[in-house]
Amino acid sequence: MELKWLLYVTLLALGALAVQANDMDDDNDGDDVVDIEDDLDDGIEEVEELKPETSTPPPTPKVTYKAPVPTGEVYFAESFDKGTLDGWILSRAKKDDTDDEIAKYDGKWEVQDMKDTKLPGDKGLVLVTRAKHHAISSKLSKPFVFDSKPLIIQYEVNFQNGIECGGAYVKLLSKTPELNLDQFHDKTPYTIMFGPDKCGEDYKLHFIFRHKNPKTGKYEEKHAKRPDADLKTYFTDKKTHLYTLVLNPDNSFEILVDQTVVNSGNLLNDMSPPVNPPREIEDPNDQKPEDWDERPKIPDPDAVKPDDWDEDAPAKIADENAVKPEGWLDDEPEYVADPDAEKPEDWDEDMDGEWEAPQIANPKCETAPGCGTWQRPMIDNPNYKGKWKPPMIDNVNYQGIWKPRKIPNPDFFEDLEPFKMTPFSAVGLELWSMTSDIFFDNFIICTERAVADDWASDGWGLKKAADGAAESGVVGQMMAAAEERPWLWVVYILTVALPVFLVVLFYCSGKKQPSAAEYKKTDAPQPDVMDEEKEEEKDKGDKEEEEEEEANEEKLGSDADIGSVSQEEEEEEEEEDRKPASEEEETVNRSPRNRKPRKD
Repeated sequence: MELKWLLYVTLLALGALAVQANDMDDDNDGDDVVDIEDDLDDGIEEVEELKPETSTPPPTPKVTYKAPVPTGEVYFAESFDKGTLDGWILSRAKKDDTDDEIAKYDGKWEVQDMKDTKLPGDKGLVLVTRAKHHAISSKLSKPFVFDSKPLIIQYEVNFQNGIECGGAYVKLLSKTPELNLDQFHDKTPYTIMFGPDKCGEDYKLHFIFRHKNPKTGKYEEKHAKRPDADLKTYFTDKKTHLYTLVLNPDNSFEILVDQTVVNSGNLLNDMSPPVNPPREIEDPNDQKPEDWDERPKIPDPDAVKPDDWDEDAPAKIADENAVKPEGWLDDEPEYVADPDAEKPEDWDEDMDGEWEAPQIANPKCETAPGCGTWQRPMIDNPNYKGKWKPPMIDNVNYQGIWKPRKIPNPDFFEDLEPFKMTPFSAVGLELWSMTSDIFFDNFIICTERAVADDWASDGWGLKKAADGAAESGVVGQMMAAAEERPWLWVVYILTVALPVFLVVLFYCSGKKQPSAAEYKKTDAPQPDVMDEEKEEEKDKGDKEEEEEEEANEEKLGSDADIGSVSQEEEEEEEEEDRKPASEEEETVNRSPRNRKPRKD
């Protein structure tokens, strides 16, 4: 109950504030309204002067762009604000095992301004064409060696046209003697692949690293677990998003989008397949013995089928108690030829066969219980038992599910420092996309978190501030969000309608006085006439008292032989004359017209 009253008081306070705000608006509006009767011309002039002031939107704050500058040591930093591809190498390779028409890496890359940019002068790398292979790369200022410092890679992506099927991930190309950026292709060795990728409704954020087996020397891809966060918005909202990978020497990692962690883990525990193989494996040469019994239950060998068990009894039988409904038309078929159908003019009986009118439901059966031969309905057979089977009992010879024995894994190794990966010396984008105009910007590779954060603040942070300054108010943002997620309309309606409903319910939930119509239905006295009925009843009782006393005196005077009235009768009459208060209250609830007069 206390919670209910607390809710009511809160809602009333909110309602009072809303009414007060509305009154203030009305007062302000009233101040602006000019007395037309006093001076109509002056009023029109003042209203016209006020119109442009109220309709003029507030000025949009201006965000000035300035190219970001690294605040510390970096291995690679690129903002593309020079407007050229200097330092970047376009691949001229061909994809293996692909048709020559699409095998070439001939997709176009350009440095452009972002569409609908709010920051003039902010340029980026744009994947221009669709349905082509694209490959471009650039050297680091010096190779990155995994030792005692973290690795941080960060860059921005904007799917300006959305994304149908394609990726926007980067590859950190391994430092090898064979590395030739002019021939960069899908088989070029890389150390880490990181970034967004989408096809169909599968939204991914890759983090893959290639781990070298210390025993065999072969490389195997290790994939991070999928993030729990919903990634769809980053692909569909056509906004610039900041992707960051932080890899620490203690083998921990973090993946951030817009400086918010969406995935984290450890290279030893959260990669698939695991970095280190199991110590033991199942013996591939071990075989299950022929007499191995894996059955936990077996049929009871001592069970016998009962003599009265009839396996031939049908599951369904005709209902012998059923009676054919009256009016059943036995001689009428359920379907008849359509009397209105006509043979098509182009019907060739030699080619199409003899023409027959299509069948329609027999119109005579529409009003009858049924047509055709009547058959008794089928019901479950109470004597049906089905095929007899012996009951199942525990198998005394059960040995469990057989598994091959374990043996030491000949390929086992233990790498407790998977962070120490193959050094890399270049960064590259090798992509196929069915959507054009993917915008990349502000790449940075460094070892200090503060350097990456400063770079993000000077680049992505400015974009975010410019977009926020150009966006509409809270209502506009709510409307835009509802366009992307229609279910938000339900939330908005409930948020507005529920408090209003509760306030109305509070005001209307008081005790309601019965109407005159309700009194009329029940013949109950109305409150406004109850006092009048009491006074009328009291006056009538006093009058009857006086009449009785006068009648008694006349009777005693005219007939002395009759004698005086007995003491008991006088006491009864006095008790009747002196009505208790409780009887008077009962009299109030009766209609005076129904009261019978007393007999002398």
